[in-house]
Amino acid sequence: MENTFEETILIDKPAGMSSFGVVARVRRKLRDREGKKVKVGHTGTLDPFATGLLIILAGKATKKSDEFLKKDKEYEATVFLGKNSTTGDIEGEIVDVSDKIPTEEEVRKACEKFVGEIEQTVPVFSAVKINGERAYKLARKGKEIEMPTRKVEIYSLDVLSYNYPELKIRTHVSSGTYIRTLGEDIGKTLETGAYLTALRRTKIADFDVKDATKLDDYMLA
Repeated sequence: MENTFEETILIDKPAGMSSFGVVARVRRKLRDREGKKVKVGHTGTLDPFATGLLIILAGKATKKSDEFLKKDKEYEATVFLGKNSTTGDIEGEIVDVSDKIPTEEEVRKACEKFVGEIEQTVPVFSAVKINGERAYKLARKGKEIEMPTRKVEIYSLDVLSYNYPELKIRTHVSSGTYIRTLGEDIGKTLETGAYLTALRRTKIADFDVKDATKLDDYMLA
C-alpha cells in the first residue's frame, strides 16, 4: 500500500534550540503517533537564539520544501546599539564600539537607506558552505574566510520603538536576507556598532506565527 502520509506543521520555535532540534522532536512525536519512521524536514533555519515561525514538512510534504525556501519573510528584531558581536547576536563575544547616542530621526533615516534592493555580505557564522564546509565551523576553528555577497530585497523596514540603546524593528524581506547582517549594517551607518539581542520570525509568505503551535504544546498534544 502506497504511503500517502503528509503533513505541514507550523511550530513557534522557542529560543535556545536549533531548528534541527525542533525537527528531531517532531520526528519522534510523529514516529510514536504513526508507529513508524516518518521523514521530516524544515523549510529554512532560525538561529538558536531566535524564536518564531518554523514550517515543518512531514512525509510526502517534504518534497515541497523548495516551494517554501524562496518565499519572502517577516521578522521583528531588537537591535542593540553601541556594541558589536562576533556573531552579530547575543551568542558572540560582545565588544564596545561607541557611546554616541543617535537621535530618533537619525535612526529612522538610517533604516530608510536599506529599503529596496541591497547587497549583503553573508555572515561568517552561517550555514553557507565554503569549499565544502559550513562557514560557522571554519569560523570556530579560527580560520580566515572571505564570505560571499548576495543581492536581497528589503520590502519594508519599520521602527517599532527606539529607546537607546535598544531599537526595535519590523522588516519584510526577500528569501536569503540575514537580519543579523541588517542589524550590523544599521549600526555601521549610525557609526555606533550594533548586534541583535532578539529575533522573531512572524511570517513566511502567507503563513503567520499566530497560527503556529508552541513546541511544548505540540509535543504534549
